[in-house]
Amino acid sequence: MMQKYSVTKKLICLVLSFILLLSAVTGCGDIRNFTADVPLSREENDDFTTLGLSPEFDYEVPKSLPSILVDQVGYAVGSNKIAMINSETPPETFALLDAGTGREVYTGKIENKGYDAAANAYISYADFTDFNTIGAYYIQAASIGRSYVFEIGEEPYEALFQKVFKQYYLNRCGLTLSAEFAGEAAHNACHSREAQMKEEAMIKQDVSGGWHVDEIGSRDVVKGCQTVNSLLLAYELYPEAIGDAMGIPESGNGISDMLDEVKYEIDWLLKMQDAKSGAVYASVSSVDNKTAGYILYIDSITMEATIHFAATMAKFSYLYQSCDREFATLCLQAADRAYRYAENYLADVPQEQYFFAAAELYRATGSYRYHNVVKNYLAQNEEPDMGNDFVFWGCVTYLSTKQKVDMDLCASLAQNLVRQGEIISYASKDSKLLVNTDETRGGNSALLRDMMRLAVVDHIITNHEYATVLENHIHYMLGRNLQSISYLDGFGGHSYQEVDKSLGIMNQVDLNARLLLLLTAIMDDELVVVEE
Repeated sequence: MMQKYSVTKKLICLVLSFILLLSAVTGCGDIRNFTADVPLSREENDDFTTLGLSPEFDYEVPKSLPSILVDQVGYAVGSNKIAMINSETPPETFALLDAGTGREVYTGKIENKGYDAAANAYISYADFTDFNTIGAYYIQAASIGRSYVFEIGEEPYEALFQKVFKQYYLNRCGLTLSAEFAGEAAHNACHSREAQMKEEAMIKQDVSGGWHVDEIGSRDVVKGCQTVNSLLLAYELYPEAIGDAMGIPESGNGISDMLDEVKYEIDWLLKMQDAKSGAVYASVSSVDNKTAGYILYIDSITMEATIHFAATMAKFSYLYQSCDREFATLCLQAADRAYRYAENYLADVPQEQYFFAAAELYRATGSYRYHNVVKNYLAQNEEPDMGNDFVFWGCVTYLSTKQKVDMDLCASLAQNLVRQGEIISYASKDSKLLVNTDETRGGNSALLRDMMRLAVVDHIITNHEYATVLENHIHYMLGRNLQSISYLDGFGGHSYQEVDKSLGIMNQVDLNARLLLLLTAIMDDELVVVEE
């Protein structure tokens, strides 16, 4: 059991540490080495293939919903291993059985945790942390039944990590996906014909590429930018996590496959910028016309798409400059043009988004015109809303920049960020499901948003308590929830698809990116534990 510390004492110590560290460097860029330097015609077919794979099970799934909730993928050797029992009157003991032989290999006492008002359920724990034999198992308890099968292994999430990353390659539009890289999801290039402007049908242009955001092949600038921002944050925090051998066509080129995959979306985003004004079109819609087949429409320019584009292009430019300075410069110029266009319509741009774009452009350029926007926003918002993605991204970028910064603002941001991590951590530990399950907050989307923030704080201060909270959220998403379902495609004995197809995480490009960041943080924490 981890030792609990005083929140106030921890905050004071952490803030003092941040101030001392920040005063020793130019800007805030060297916090735990936060910013990483990185090394430098086909057959057309408009049929779109759904990319999800059907789960495969090698054991008999229980007929009724089990009341013993487990991570249906498994638990790491040496980690905390807890199953949860959803019952008002649980038995006193449980047994762990080998899935192949049915032989009992471990027994333990059930700890009754009582009623959880937020979850509206009675929860008990079956703790088998000290059992570490590799294999496949299930848990059984008198009058309750048995759980789904799960594994105990050295790296239980490695296959999941690979597939979550590979989902972006499978979602590539306008590209033939070969069986070598895509397996059963292979298909010919889709949506590669020219698209027409929705408001000017006679104007057509090439907008092929990018990632599909739905099953009919639409692509969306705002959602694409949000996805890229999360993926690039994962790369900044853990540059070694995704190497150059992830099984995409660009693997082996000497550049991180994360940057390679993101560049595929960046190439498409550049096509969505109006060459004359610098403004950005919102999306590409795919409409099935019974006579003409699929018709692609380029949707109208929006300020939301334009300001998102500016921030994302600047962020990518900064991280990609060591790989290809010429292309990075092209992206930076595109970001600046979009930002300048947005400046003419400030009434239509939320301050938070304007702040985020300015923070990214300041880090990439060092221009004081951007820095002034950042400082003015932070001065007017002494307690910036870290629950807002744009504020969060902008603050993290400002803390990590190597440009000259306002030290007092940095110290305040660091304190705010750590406090946010404490709030998330304590809210999760107060829940008997060990996650903040208040559905009014947005369900899994909100949980993943919380974990994105906690991953940043955990990276900066490496707190094992935070590492446990991060891992508990993966347990929840892989079956340790009241519905006993896995929200991740192809993993676990009971899929969300059997309950509600809208609950999936991996089939939503933006949520999948947050999931990838969460998995990266968990795997990095496991390495730290092993090293210690």
